[in-house]
Amino acid sequence: MSATISSVQMEAPVVDFLKAPKKLLIDGTWVEAASGKTFGTYNPATGEALATVAEGDAEDIDRAVKAARRAFDSGPWSRMTPSNRGQLIWRLADLLEQHLDEFAQIETLDNGKPFSVARVADVPLAVDLFRYMAGWATKVTGETIPLSTGGHFGYTLREPVGVVGQIIPWNFPLLMAAWKLGPALATGCTVVLKPAEQTPLSALRLGELIMEAGFPGGVVNIVPGFGETAGAALAAHPNVDKIAFTGSTEVGKLIVQAASGNLKKVSLELGGKSPNIVFRDADIDAAIAGSARAIFFNHGQCCTAGSRLLIEQSIFDQVVEGVAAEAKKIKVGPGLSPDTDMGPLVSEEQLSRVCGYLESGFAEGARAAAGGKKVNGPGYFVQPTVLTDTNPNMKVCREEIFGPVLVAIPFRDPEEVLSTANNSIYGLAAGIWTRDVGKAHLLASRLRAGTVWINCYNVFDAALPFGGYKQSGWGREMGREVLDLYTQVKSVCVAIN
Repeated sequence: MSATISSVQMEAPVVDFLKAPKKLLIDGTWVEAASGKTFGTYNPATGEALATVAEGDAEDIDRAVKAARRAFDSGPWSRMTPSNRGQLIWRLADLLEQHLDEFAQIETLDNGKPFSVARVADVPLAVDLFRYMAGWATKVTGETIPLSTGGHFGYTLREPVGVVGQIIPWNFPLLMAAWKLGPALATGCTVVLKPAEQTPLSALRLGELIMEAGFPGGVVNIVPGFGETAGAALAAHPNVDKIAFTGSTEVGKLIVQAASGNLKKVSLELGGKSPNIVFRDADIDAAIAGSARAIFFNHGQCCTAGSRLLIEQSIFDQVVEGVAAEAKKIKVGPGLSPDTDMGPLVSEEQLSRVCGYLESGFAEGARAAAGGKKVNGPGYFVQPTVLTDTNPNMKVCREEIFGPVLVAIPFRDPEEVLSTANNSIYGLAAGIWTRDVGKAHLLASRLRAGTVWINCYNVFDAALPFGGYKQSGWGREMGREVLDLYTQVKSVCVAIN
C-alpha cells in the first residue's frame, strides 16, 4: 500500500522544485529566514521528508509587513490601474493552468490527496477563482447619493483596506491561497501570506508564478512558519490592516484576541459539524452516493464535511447499509497511485486525533458499520468509517473530527430533524435529500448554515458566497460578497454653492 518518493514517477519540474532551496518571498526576493532556522515538510503517504523550508518568525513577518506597507502606500501597486491589476491576476491564472499537473503532484505529495482529485478539483478551481476575481478588479465602485441638505453633492468611494495578513490551512493549500489572494489583489490590497506549516510547498511554488506574472515586489509576500510564532506575529502586527484566517474555531478565537491590539478587520472561515439530512421521499440511490461523497471527499478533511448523517427512521437501515457499502469500496492508498480513491491524513498528529475520536465513540457505545481502524503500515492512513448507535450527546457527534468518520442518527419528523441539525456550535453547511421541493426550500430557510445543498453536496463556485453562521466564522469568501472583506467605504460630501 505504501510508495516511496523515489518509486513514484514525478514530472521533472516537481523533482527540481523539491530539490531547490525553499526560502521566504519578501519584497520580491527569495530570502533566508532571519534566524536561519528551517523545518521539514513530509509526504503523509510514507512519512518521508519532501523538502526543507525556511522557518519564518516574528522578525520575518515584520520585514514582510514593511514590504507590503511600502507597496501599498507608495509603490507601483498603489498607482496601478484596476485594469492592469486584473490583467496580472488573469496572467497568474494562465500560468497556473499551464503548470496544472505540476501543482497537482505537489499538492498530492505535500497533503496526501489523490492526484486524480487535485488535477480536476484543487488546481482548476484555483485557476477559475483567479479569473473570476480578475474580472472584479474593474468593478469595485462607489455610488452617488442624493442628500437632503441643499447645496451639497455626496458620493462614496470603495477603497482597499490596505495590508492584509492571510493564514491558510493544510486541507486545500493551493485553493485556499487562491481564495485569499484573489479578492485581496483584485481590490488593490497587498498581502503577507502564511501557509500551513504542514503544507507550504504549493504556496511557495505559486509565489514563483506570482513573480513570473509580473507582480511588483512587496505586493505578495509569503512567509512559511508555525502558527505560534509567524501566525501569531502576523495576527498581532500593528501595521496589518486586516487578518483573514481559515482553520479551526479554537485558533480563530486566538486570532480575534491577537487582532484586538489595533482593532484590525478580521474575517474567519472556521470549523463545521455539518448535518446531511435524508428523507424517505429522496432518490435513495443518489442520497447514498452523495452522502458518502459528502463525508469521504478529501478524506473528511473538509470544513463542510457532511459528518452528521440524519436519516428518516423508516429508511435508516437501508441508507446506513448503502453508505457503509460505499465506504468499503473506497481504495485507500498513496495519492500518486492511479487506483487510489482516498489518500492518507495529512500528518501523524491528525491521524492520532482521528483515532482518538474513534476510541471515544466506541467507549461511549458507538458501533462501526464500516471501517473504524487505522490502516497498518507506513503513512497516516485510516479506514473510511460509518458509526451507528450514536446519540447527539456523544463527543463524535458534537465535535469536528476532520477525518473520514460519519455518525448516522435516525429521526422521525421534520421538526425533530431541524432541532437536531441546528443543535451545534457550528453553522457552516448542510445537505438535504428529498423530492419534495417545497419541503426542501422551507427547511433550507430554517437551517442555521451558510451553505445548504439540496440533492447535492460540496458544490463550490467562485461566484457563490461561502461562509458560516455561529462559530463557523465571520464574513463570506468568494462571490461579490468577498469584496466587502477587503474594502472600506469612504463618504465624500462637496459643497456646490
